[in-house]
Amino acid sequence: MTKPTQPKRPKLIIRSGDQARAMRKKLGLNQAEFWGRVGTTQSGGSRYESGRDIPDAVLMLLQIAYGPEHHASLLQEWLRSRP
Repeated sequence: MTKPTQPKRPKLIIRSGDQARAMRKKLGLNQAEFWGRVGTTQSGGSRYESGRDIPDAVLMLLQIAYGPEHHASLLQEWLRSRP
């Protein structure tokens, strides 16, 4: 009996603090505004932008909040298909 394969997680647009900072600046948001939309404090966002690893859950929220609609939809479908 073969185990059903899980679809791969869609590629994330923001994968690092440097990319998050670039997106934030492109959108003209301060750290509190940008990170607050995904439930992260300004100080937490500052640490991520300074090089601390961003947890997967936060990366996914960034994708949904700031990624292109199509990419956000793919990620939502992937999340809903998980057991």
